[in-house]
Amino acid sequence: MVLRLLISAIVLSLWGATLSAGAWPREKGHGFFSTAVRLAWPQNLEHWTSSNPTEQYYTLYLEYGLTDRLTFGLDLGRSVSGDGKTVGFLQWPLRDRDRGPKVAFALGLGRIGEQTVVRPGLSVGWGLKKGWVTLDTLAEYQVESGLMDYKMDITWGRNLKNDRKVLLQVQTGQPAEDPAFLRLAPSYVFPVGKRGMMVETGVTYGVTGDTSMGLKLGIWRNF
Repeated sequence: MVLRLLISAIVLSLWGATLSAGAWPREKGHGFFSTAVRLAWPQNLEHWTSSNPTEQYYTLYLEYGLTDRLTFGLDLGRSVSGDGKTVGFLQWPLRDRDRGPKVAFALGLGRIGEQTVVRPGLSVGWGLKKGWVTLDTLAEYQVESGLMDYKMDITWGRNLKNDRKVLLQVQTGQPAEDPAFLRLAPSYVFPVGKRGMMVETGVTYGVTGDTSMGLKLGIWRNF
């Protein structure tokens, strides 16, 4: 089973996507926290029965540097299948050089819905002159059922003046029992207050396998 999970993570990374802790390790004693809500409505206005969102997703994400090479994390909220999730993970770098891509592997364990899951992931990141590009992949193996969900994201980020940022993310996934999907999620990030708090505002739009459009609001903080 372990070999199968490792192969799945490698295949996903070659396919191209991004999720998980990212390719840059957290320094020892330093961390990152984010929480977000995504509200969605049908793209076809004729399907609206009210202005209330038809889907609501809440997430909470935490990373903390146990050492300069080992990052611990928690991923809470909704999985690619839509079920509630609680997953803890450890991540360590496979390639951490000044030039070229950063590469990191993560292995998580937790619960999604009623299933115990093992979650391998691989992240690749490139630092750009004024931003970055990341490709994150993961596979969620359900121990009891033997099913596998896949998640793949690609994120392009650009740093602006006054610590502001613009992001463009392509979110893709293949749930074990649902069609594959592809979604666009551009967003804008800006600082609030003097304690390093960042607010992310954005929209989402399903391209294939997803007929929803939505709004996203999130909060980031490094500590």
